Amino acid sequence: MSALVSNGASRSDAAPVHLSRPAPGIIAALFCGYLCVGLPLPVIPLFVHDKLGFSNLVVGLVIGVQFLATVLTRGYAGRLTDHHGGKRSALQGAAVCALGGLFYLVAATPGLSPAISLVVVVLGRLTAGFGESQFVTGCVSWSVASVGPQRAGMSMSLTGIAMFAALAIGAPIGMALYQRYGLQAAMVACIVAPLFAGGVAWFETSYVNPTGQRLPFTRVVGQILREGLGLMLQGVGLSGLTAFASLYFVARHWGQAGLVMTAFGAGFILVRVVLGSLPDRMSGYRVAFWSLVVEAIGQAMIWAAPNEIVAFAGALVTGFGCALVFPALGVEALKRVSPANRGSAMGAFVAFLDIAYGVSGPVAGVVASQFNYAAVYLFGAACALLGAALVIVPRRFQP
Repeated sequence: MSALVSNGASRSDAAPVHLSRPAPGIIAALFCGYLCVGLPLPVIPLFVHDKLGFSNLVVGLVIGVQFLATVLTRGYAGRLTDHHGGKRSALQGAAVCALGGLFYLVAATPGLSPAISLVVVVLGRLTAGFGESQFVTGCVSWSVASVGPQRAGMSMSLTGIAMFAALAIGAPIGMALYQRYGLQAAMVACIVAPLFAGGVAWFETSYVNPTGQRLPFTRVVGQILREGLGLMLQGVGLSGLTAFASLYFVARHWGQAGLVMTAFGAGFILVRVVLGSLPDRMSGYRVAFWSLVVEAIGQAMIWAAPNEIVAFAGALVTGFGCALVFPALGVEALKRVSPANRGSAMGAFVAFLDIAYGVSGPVAGVVASQFNYAAVYLFGAACALLGAALVIVPRRFQP
């Protein structure tokens, strides 16, 4: 059940040791590397639409192709982590992410035709998705292996904070670089960030999962299906906030729509900082159940909000609810697989969240078109309650 600690091949047989908290270097590497996901988020749509002259449909496809690459390569990332450890997966993923940034930089080269630039951007998105899959799976599994399964919830809380902070900080930095210096400067940052993350990760101790029977990825998915579906249903609420909050506020003639994600982030980070170890001290299913109920309340508040103040409060409560679902169900997912398959389990588990973000946006768009923007949040509340019903079953009846 313990990780093997090594700084190199010569120490791969060292005695098992676990840290009381994840190594700061692992969390710092994850933050720096995940900046390359946040940096291009506001930049690529502007480049493809305004500079290259392509339609909104093409913009959506270009953004979505990274999600597709990430989901399809989670299995490979999990196997790489199980066989060679999270550090190897993280370093390899960082290098691939930097290559994705290089494609972006080439796409911005003056003189290229719009069609060629678009092809190169798509190659960059595919490459970045492949790199993100390895990097995130490696770092999350590496962090868990460093503290052991008894502190997995705390580990996943900290890695989640690092990723959320990287998105929140990376997007405005990318936009500022783009507006002040152009696409090339923003894309150089997409190269530097993962390379810096790789440098930080290089000097951290490697924690390798024990050897044992390696199951096919599909079997690992089957073992954590309930936990993964619960996580996927949780992701619907956040997806609705990111995709439709601004349109909802405009339709209701409210101001300060940008504060919606600020309120969500404040609630999310506060709960993770204060209660991040809760899934390690009690049933993860129980924590996930009540978290999903709180998320549903927050989504319902936004749906029924008479003014923007109540909507902001609903976003804050949604953040409270979303904060611990990932670590709570992640702890339970790890319990359902053997130690030798934890990397694959983490890869599969995170893939459910990828699917939530990729699928729920279009579905919520259909809901908004058929009804109104408020209905998106009623849909989010219903999904959260369905997730709560799903995760409470194993808490009561699982042996």
